[in-house]
Amino acid sequence: MDNIFAKFRLNNDKENYVNVIESIESGIVFRGTNLWVLIFAIFVASLGLNVNSTAVIIGAMLISPLMGPIMGVGLGMGINDVGLLRKSIYNYLVATIVALSTSTIFFLLSPLSDAHSEILARTSPNIYDVLIAFFGGLAGILATSSKFKGNVIPGVAIATALMPPLCTAGYGLATLQFSFFFGAFYLYIINTVFIALATLLIVRFLKFPIKQLQTKESEARAKRIIWIVVMLTLIPSLYFGYDIVKQNRFTNDVTRFITNEAYFENDYLLSKKIDAKNQAVTLVFGGKEISQKEIDELKGKLKSYNLEKCDLEIKQGFAYLSQVDKENTSKNDQYNQLTDVLSIKDQQLQLLQKKSDSISDQLKTGSQVYKELKVQYPGLKYAVIEPSVLFIDSAKTKPIFLVIVDLQKNISQKEKIKIQDWLQVRLHQDSVAMIFK
Repeated sequence: MDNIFAKFRLNNDKENYVNVIESIESGIVFRGTNLWVLIFAIFVASLGLNVNSTAVIIGAMLISPLMGPIMGVGLGMGINDVGLLRKSIYNYLVATIVALSTSTIFFLLSPLSDAHSEILARTSPNIYDVLIAFFGGLAGILATSSKFKGNVIPGVAIATALMPPLCTAGYGLATLQFSFFFGAFYLYIINTVFIALATLLIVRFLKFPIKQLQTKESEARAKRIIWIVVMLTLIPSLYFGYDIVKQNRFTNDVTRFITNEAYFENDYLLSKKIDAKNQAVTLVFGGKEISQKEIDELKGKLKSYNLEKCDLEIKQGFAYLSQVDKENTSKNDQYNQLTDVLSIKDQQLQLLQKKSDSISDQLKTGSQVYKELKVQYPGLKYAVIEPSVLFIDSAKTKPIFLVIVDLQKNISQKEKIKIQDWLQVRLHQDSVAMIFK
């Protein structure tokens, strides 16, 4: 048991306190190179948000120096170094103002003004962002305090994502969408507070030497201020997190309800609109007129799906067909023809959905197999993995899986056979045609 607990002890890996403090202090000041790197990183992140490129945004986070003053704030509070704390806060404010100004100028000049998914993802922070920032901050300060830093710091920079919220806030200012600005800036504050808090806790846990002793009264006052800031940051995120969970649950319940219950004979569901925020659902049907009794019966089933408060509205796109004179043969024929067309369209949509699902499954399988091959053969340049048909003669065919791989170096015939056998098992296929480039 002692051996198990020994694996979790930090004392053997600890870096010298002086080295850790110097390392953090060296990344606090924003002037010269550090300031220009921040500006360029903001431009890169803003470009990534503007063109909706995740890879570009990740690159900007990797070169961003914003973590320095935030960890400096946590360290300054942890060792009671007022001078370090003031310097960290000052440089943090300088970096924030410069970054916000740079991103605002960029979006004012950019010809692209659409809010893509990468921007929208930073406008509604919640409790999960708090947890990401806190645990990312724990990992960051632990790695900084260790002799074996590895690649943790770049990973923390990506996970806590300080750059994108600042750039999104600049987008909100540039386009006068203040809900975007406040949401994104709040996410930036969340990351700041909880990375600093994590740093403070680890510094105290690792018993860094207190540089400047305070009176008990000032110590208590500092703790109160810290926890007030933490709670003011945490409470709104709890509400937003709860709201996201509630909306997601509502959407799932409505989807189940529509799949299982929203069916009327001789009618076709043309469209659906789910407003999870206001708990409202609009269903548009085409076909014969739906009676009020049928609508009431459908609404009565909402309770079984925990949707008692749901505002369900039924609209009928082809209700005019109810006005067809059933005694008029030609009009009856028109009614029947339209009903038949709807039925055929329904069958075609179901067939297309099955094909789409099949293609999606094939893409997922191919992507996963490629990743597994890449792990086994790091020199793999590219691979083509897809189902195909082998034409033996004009009247005979055989389904096979075609796999084309391009390796940086040649491999033996034995190794090629080994790859082919593995692919047959992995793809659940008896026939795999291999082509080595």
